[in-house]
Order: sequence, then structure tokens, then C-alpha cells
Amino acid sequence: MPEVNGVMMQFFHWYLPDDGTFWDEVKEKAPELAEAGFTALWLPPASKASGGKSDVGYGAYDLFDLGEFDQKGTIRTKYGTKEQYLAAVATAQQAGLQVYADTVFNHKNGGDAEEDLEAYPVNPQNRSQAIGDVETIRAWTVFNFPGRGEKYSSLKWRSRHFDGVNHNMLKPGDGTIYCFKDKVFDDLVDLQQGNYDFLMGCDLDIDNPEVIADLKLWGEWTLDTVGVDGFRLDAIKHISSDFFGVWIDHVERYAQRNLFVVGEYWTESLNALHWYLGATGGRMSLFDAPLHYNFYRASQAGAAYDMRLILKGTLMEQQPALAVTIVENHDTQPLQALESVVESWFKPLAYALILLRREGYPCVFYPDYYGASYKGQGRDGNEYEIHMLSHRFLLDKFLYARQHFAHGDQYDYFDHPNTIGWTRLGEEVADPKTMAVLMTNGSDGTKWMETGAPSATYRDITEHIQETITTNEYGWAEFRCKAGSVSVWVEA
Repeated sequence: MPEVNGVMMQFFHWYLPDDGTFWDEVKEKAPELAEAGFTALWLPPASKASGGKSDVGYGAYDLFDLGEFDQKGTIRTKYGTKEQYLAAVATAQQAGLQVYADTVFNHKNGGDAEEDLEAYPVNPQNRSQAIGDVETIRAWTVFNFPGRGEKYSSLKWRSRHFDGVNHNMLKPGDGTIYCFKDKVFDDLVDLQQGNYDFLMGCDLDIDNPEVIADLKLWGEWTLDTVGVDGFRLDAIKHISSDFFGVWIDHVERYAQRNLFVVGEYWTESLNALHWYLGATGGRMSLFDAPLHYNFYRASQAGAAYDMRLILKGTLMEQQPALAVTIVENHDTQPLQALESVVESWFKPLAYALILLRREGYPCVFYPDYYGASYKGQGRDGNEYEIHMLSHRFLLDKFLYARQHFAHGDQYDYFDHPNTIGWTRLGEEVADPKTMAVLMTNGSDGTKWMETGAPSATYRDITEHIQETITTNEYGWAEFRCKAGSVSVWVEA
């Protein structure tokens, strides 16, 4: 489980180079990240995907191939070999970091051979509605894993292990979504598109006993082989919630310890997130997508955004114990499918909100810490060169403040449309360390706030303001921040 005041890093982004050296980078940087105050790393999907060495990992092909077998035209994955991966995980854990494995259970891609089978087309806007009769289609539903054979798992996947596909080689390029004859898409999934079980590729039939057994086996094997401390579950809005209750219970019994599990249920619907958390019995956390969109809209609107509402309608506000709070991720970054970029000027404010408050388990995105430059194709088909700025200087300051000052009671001052703040009063010890945070999306801001520390002197660790501030005999002071920025005041 996460450490108290723990901080996760999503240690990758979509456009990393595919030169096979990334696991070495994890190994190299893990000690400095632990020193900076990070406590866990969410690493990218480590298994062989359909795109071979250029695949980010979400086109899942063989979950049991961590860069060990010659499959999809390569032995290594985009990130390196199995040996490099295991060495990276071991080094991270030796440095004191937990490691979470990105897990893709929704679909398989890149089948080894085709099958002719019977299926019926469905309405892409309402997958519960058939729009044609049963017909014969030809689909890539044979997965023999010729490079691995039967090592680790003997299951060879066939059409019976799937509910449907989005291709028919008898009608190349058609793109129709098909559900297989005598099957229906899984229930207890997101209700978008009528039934959002189907996402892409060959959709796993999560009710099939052989599928369930193989995914449980993979969980056991991953714990034995890699020794991860938890899992990030991909695309769970497309997978029956019942399955994950069973699967998480199984792997935790096998591990004989609690594991941290966070699911990607990407929606702005807070009701849907509440439903899924309830359906899975609190066994997993969820990424706070509504919070990300609040940050996105605030960064776009500037001073017109009412900062009193920045946490409204979020898991951070309503289910903080199960909220993984984020500013950005690999799907929202520039040129990606869910592109909704939080503008660079607002990112320090957003990160202060997730790192310096007591609600939620914060996750820092790799490019926001290290920066990133890459080229890629936009949704308009044009090629773009992207430069994402590093915010490491301030993030390191926030991580330091989180470790040493972000403790105890929290007093909120969300009472102005542009300038908001809060104080942390420290633990109940002889010499509590207190903190005040103030931010504005408008002009220079000031606010009287209580720290509970009379006649105490505070310095702004962001270095935006050089002068110190001293509280009065009652522990109050008028704290300041500069226009469009955040200041973090800690006891000097």
C-alpha cells in the first residue's frame, strides 16, 4: 500500500524513443527520485505488444513476454529486455520505491492467424443494438505465441476467448464492430455507447473460465517474476467490475500482502466513478479524471476561472482516500487521443494542489518533471514538434514541503474567485512544522490565514518572494503570492 504522504511518478510518456534503453534509465534515476521524495513508480506496460519494439505497450499481444522471446519482429520491447526490466525494478525497490505494473486486460492485438467465425455487426453508438444478421467474418483471433511456446502459460487463444472484434478481413478496412454469435458484450461496464465493453482489437470475454484462469496465472507469475508492489489497470471502464473484485482478491491472497491497485476509468462522470468504486468494494483507487479536467479548464480560462471551484466535482473532494490525483498523463499530453493539455503556467498551481494538501495520492507525470521534446502527428494529420517544459525546480520544492511541512490539520481559504489558499498546522508534537500555501490565477494575491504558530517567521520556498512574513501573536499573517503563481510559505 502507499506510504503515508506517498507520491507516485508516472515514469514514462507516449513519445519515448524506442531504442531499448528506457529500463536502464529507470535504474539510473530511481535513487535520485527516492531522494527527492517520490515513494513509487508507475512503469509502462512491460510485455510484448503487437507493434513490436515501437509499441508503447497498450496493443497487448503476449503478457508473458517481457522482452524475452523473438515475437513481433523483436526480442526486446520498446523499453528493453526482460533482464533490463527486472534489474530496473530491483534497483527501484532497493532505493525504497514501490513499483506498479501497467496491466492491459481489456484486449489483445496482433493475432498470429485468422479464423472464420460467425458474428453480427453492432451499432457503434449503441453496442447493445445489432444492425445486421449473423454473417461469416474472418478475424485475427488466433494467438499461438510461437516464440514463447508453452513456457509460463500453455493457453493458446482462439475466438472463444473473445466477445468481438473491430475488423473483418473479408471486408478489409471496414472497421465495423462485431459481436460473436451466441455471445453478448460483458455487463457491469461503462454505459457510454450503450455498452462500452468493446474498445479495440480482440475484446476479451471476461466470463470465459480459461480467460479468468490465465489472467490470474499472469498475476501470480508477475508477483513471482517481477515482484511488483501493485498494479495500474488499463481501460477498466470497458471491463466488468465483477472481474476485478475476484482478480484482486486472488493476487492478494497469493502475495499474502496488500497490493496497491489503481484503475484507469477515464470519464468526467463522477457518478460513474462512485459506482465503480462501490462495485469493486474499495479494493482499488481510481485516477481523478474530473480533477484533471478542472485543471485543464482553469489553465485555459486564466483569471476568468473561479478558483473556489477548482476541487468541486472531483474524487479528491468526495472520495479522497481512493483518489489518485493527476495533472497530466500519457493520454492527455500534446498530440494524444485525449489531448487536454494543462497549460504550463498553471501546472505549478495544479501540482501544489495535489502535492501539498492531505487529500488523495498524487501522481507526477514524467515530462512535467524532466521535460520532453518529440515529434508526432496531430489529429489533423499534420506533423508537429512538441516541447514540454520541466517544472522540476518547483516540484522538488513541493516534494520537500510535503515531506517536512504538509502534516496535520488543514484550514482552507477558498473564499475568493482568483486567490485561494490553505494552511497545514503540523503534527501534535512539541515543535510542529507549519505551512501556508497561496495561489492566484489573477493579479498579485494576499490573504490573511492562520497557521497556529504565533510570532513565527515564514519563507517562500518557491523563491518567488524574497521577503519573510511573521505571524502575529494569534498565529495569523497576511501571506502573499505573485500574479499567476503559487507561493509556499514554511517556517524559517
